Amino acid sequence: MAVGAEPGAETGAGMTLAQRALRSPTLRLAGRRLLAVIPVLWGVTLLTYLVMNLLPGDTAQVLLGANATPAQVHQLEIRLHLNEPFWVRYGGWLGGVLRGNLGTSLASGENVTTILGQRLPVTADYAFVGSIVLAVLLAVLAARRPNGIADRFSVVISMTGLSVAPYVLAVVLVYVFAVKLQWFPAIGYTSLTADPLENIRSLTLPAIAIGFPLFAVYTRLLRADIVEQMQREDYIVTARAKGVPSWQILIRHALPNSMFGLITLVALNLGALVGAVAIIEPIFSLPGVGAILISSITNHDVPIVEGVVLVFAVVVVLATLAADLLYAVLDPRIRYERPDS
Repeated sequence: MAVGAEPGAETGAGMTLAQRALRSPTLRLAGRRLLAVIPVLWGVTLLTYLVMNLLPGDTAQVLLGANATPAQVHQLEIRLHLNEPFWVRYGGWLGGVLRGNLGTSLASGENVTTILGQRLPVTADYAFVGSIVLAVLLAVLAARRPNGIADRFSVVISMTGLSVAPYVLAVVLVYVFAVKLQWFPAIGYTSLTADPLENIRSLTLPAIAIGFPLFAVYTRLLRADIVEQMQREDYIVTARAKGVPSWQILIRHALPNSMFGLITLVALNLGALVGAVAIIEPIFSLPGVGAILISSITNHDVPIVEGVVLVFAVVVVLATLAADLLYAVLDPRIRYERPDS
C-alpha cells in the first residue's frame, strides 16, 4: 500500500480484473437489468399457463379425439398429470425450467427443447436482419437528397409496406411469384442441410412477407431522423464549414446520432415478430416456431406454448438490454451510473 493512502483506497493499477468488472458501469447495468427481468419472465410464464388452463375443452379429449371413451380420457389425464391441480402442474413445469428442462410435449412426447431447436432455424428471422440492413441503406440514400429520386422511391416503397397487412402480402406474393411467374415455390422446406439453395428459394417469399412491413417502418423513421439531423443540428453546420464532405458528414455524424429511435423500435418489434411468424408460416407450410405455436394452442399442448413464449420473452429482454448498451456505444456521453455512485 502506498504511503499516505487510506486503508480502503485502491488505485486503478492495483485493482484485480474482478474488481474492475464489478466497477464497470456496463456490467452493473447488465446485472441490474437481468435481475429485474426474473420476475418479468416468471409473470409471463404464469400468465401463459393460466390462459392455457382457461381455454375451453378438455386437453386429454382434444389429444385423443372425439371418439375416445371416458376411460381412455381418464387414463391419459393420469399419465400426463392433467388431473393434478393447476398450481402443482405449473410448479412442476417451473421446477423443470430452473433445471434447464422445458418439459415434454403432451401430443408427441418429444422434448420441447429438441422441438424448438429443430424449428427455430426454420423461422425466417433473417428477414428481420435483412429489413434493418436494407432500411439503413435506403434511408441514407433518401436523406442524402430530400425530395430526390431515391427519396421519392423510398416514400412509395414505405407507404406500400405500411398499407399492406403481412398476410395479404403473403397471399399476393404466392399468387404472383409462385403461381403466375413460378420463380419461387409456394410451399416446401426440407432441412437446413438437404438443399441449401432450394431452401433459400422456399424461404424468400416468407422472408419478404415478414420483413417488408418492418423495412417500410424502419426506412421512414430513420430517413426522417437523418434529415432532421442534417438540416437543424449545429454540429452539421460546423462540419460543413470545415469543408467535411457531405457523404462523410452523413455517414460518420448524422447516421449514428439518428440510430437511437431505430434501435428502440427494433428491440420492441422483436416481440411482435412472434405474431408475424405465427401467421405467415402456416400460409407457406413452413415447419417453424409460428406453425408449432398455432397447432400447440389448438391441441392445448401447454409445454410447447410455454417454451415458445419463454424463448421469445428472453429474446426480447436481451434485445432491450443490447439496445441500452448500444446507446452508450453510439454516444459516449450516455452513462448508466446511479446518482450516488
